[in-house]
Amino acid sequence: MDRLTPERLDEILEAVPRTRVLVVGDLMLDVYLLGVAERISPEAPVPVVRVDGERWAVGGAGNVAANVVALGGHCELVGCVGPDEAGRRLAQELETLGVGTQGLVDVRGRPTSVKTRVMARHQQVVRYDREMDADVEPQVARVLAARIDALAERCDVLVMEDYNKGVLVPAVVEAVFEWGSRLDRPTVVDPKRRRFFDYAGAFLFKPNVSELADALAGAPIHAENPGWMETMRRRLQCEHLLVTLGEHGMALRSANGGYVRVPAVARSVYDVSGAGDTVTASVAVALAAGATAEEAALFANYAAAIEVSKAGVATVSPAEIRSHLRLHQRIE
Repeated sequence: MDRLTPERLDEILEAVPRTRVLVVGDLMLDVYLLGVAERISPEAPVPVVRVDGERWAVGGAGNVAANVVALGGHCELVGCVGPDEAGRRLAQELETLGVGTQGLVDVRGRPTSVKTRVMARHQQVVRYDREMDADVEPQVARVLAARIDALAERCDVLVMEDYNKGVLVPAVVEAVFEWGSRLDRPTVVDPKRRRFFDYAGAFLFKPNVSELADALAGAPIHAENPGWMETMRRRLQCEHLLVTLGEHGMALRSANGGYVRVPAVARSVYDVSGAGDTVTASVAVALAAGATAEEAALFANYAAAIEVSKAGVATVSPAEIRSHLRLHQRIE
């Protein structure tokens, strides 16, 4: 496996500001209630958290978009929000980050997905979710497809970020693939189980090892075996299959017969929340900037190593990637 040299990394990063990425998928608002827990409740054996702060962050496909922008790319986002306070706050957070929101669709009767984490001294005590995960109605799917039609032509890569919340129904998926084919643009898919095998034809299919095992009903995963990876790539009908393996790095199998095993380069792991979103965004940005699939995987591997060293869902900057790559290669 060839290394991603600092010089080649600079070439990719210098091209990123000229890239445009379209992200389509499930949106959510992450809410963090921050406080301290100093006693156990007399009502039940649970800690009492005295909340003294609150913060918000974009989640799901919104976090992929946030990562694209943090890396220096331009991003348009297509997805659903409810006509509620959470939806307004989510749109506001995205605009503050610099993510394009022309593709957001207000859906009456469908609340914005909200995931609330109660944190005590940086430790998560409990998470509770408010959401509707049924498939969007056909008329909503048509509106989403129209937003894709309006935005896709100006984009260099198209991403589908599936969190099983009902946005990526067949009509929406077909709209993305149609534009990818029409424009000869790469399509990147980050799947979940509900429609895992419905993304045939993707340029790059990026499950994590747990998602892949779930889709295969618990069958063993042999990502270290090039032949097994080729069988899966053909089954998924993708050009490139990139399986993320947590602390074991990544494995990439390509239609040209190439197989690359990418070892993890994380110096420390503090929190894996959002690491998958960072990988998806990094792969998309690198491809849009002219990287090969192998270079995109290596680039994303460094970005993920930085993300997991941070608390909570976080983004990664070009300067951090440059620094991490140089440090890692000096250690080697």
